[in-house]
Amino acid sequence: MADESIAPEIRRAPAGMKWPGGRNVAVILNVAYEMYTDDSASGVGPMGNPLPGGVRDPNAVSYGKYGANAGIQRLMRALDKAGTCANVFVSGMLAERDPAQVKAVADAGHEIVAHGWAQNLIPATLAPEEDEESIRRTTEMLEQVTGTRPRGWISPRATAGDETLRRLIPHGYEWQGDVLDADLPYLQTYPEGELVGVPLTIEINDLSHSMRFGRTPGQFIELFDQCLPPMLANEDDTTIIDVLVHTHCYGRPAGAWAYAEIARKCAERDDIWLTTRGAVADHFRAELQAATTKA
Repeated sequence: MADESIAPEIRRAPAGMKWPGGRNVAVILNVAYEMYTDDSASGVGPMGNPLPGGVRDPNAVSYGKYGANAGIQRLMRALDKAGTCANVFVSGMLAERDPAQVKAVADAGHEIVAHGWAQNLIPATLAPEEDEESIRRTTEMLEQVTGTRPRGWISPRATAGDETLRRLIPHGYEWQGDVLDADLPYLQTYPEGELVGVPLTIEINDLSHSMRFGRTPGQFIELFDQCLPPMLANEDDTTIIDVLVHTHCYGRPAGAWAYAEIARKCAERDDIWLTTRGAVADHFRAELQAATTKA
């Protein structure tokens, strides 16, 4: 595949599209389960005084390792107790280093989302051959460990390179979540084939909520509670709410309870579509096909 940037053809959602059951709000529970290469560290850490550039920060390294050591298990228990499933963004390295845990996540019914080889390998910063290798290794390792080839991709930092999305298609990907420019899914057609862009909403994200803005876990729940009623009331507006936590941040006891509470609230409602990105992509394709046939 040539490396020159090619803009895809775009097909938008049919006018008036609703979620199953005529609902207008879909809620997706997400867990970012990430790992950094041995020579790197979490880009976000608990210390307010970063070390000078180029100095290895053992504190940030240790902070980033928490997710694989303890956070993922706690969040999986919370989702199991609520009787809900999530999209779990998984670094390919974790399938290599901790295959039993990655398999356990998949076996519990969660949708595994390929999340690049390691969190510090952001596609926009990689050479074309490095980007391709990250996609290939991640895809093959996740399939080897879980027994199922991943259908969806979200890049580290949700930051694809210019040609990352095109590179996903030959590896069998059907959807990607590296877009933030729309409310509803849309179809991207490249020379290599089609890909559904399922936009990622960013308002309810533990890292920005707690690390950037210093808000409390209780306010995390309040944010969800404040967003949902007006969005439900606006029946002319079909939307997605993402609730995203990271295993090394709200996988800790002081934050995990807030995610568990939101999961419980969602599981008890029938006026929202509690779903996954893969299901959103499938629904969108079906609605697009129905609109095309009708036309």
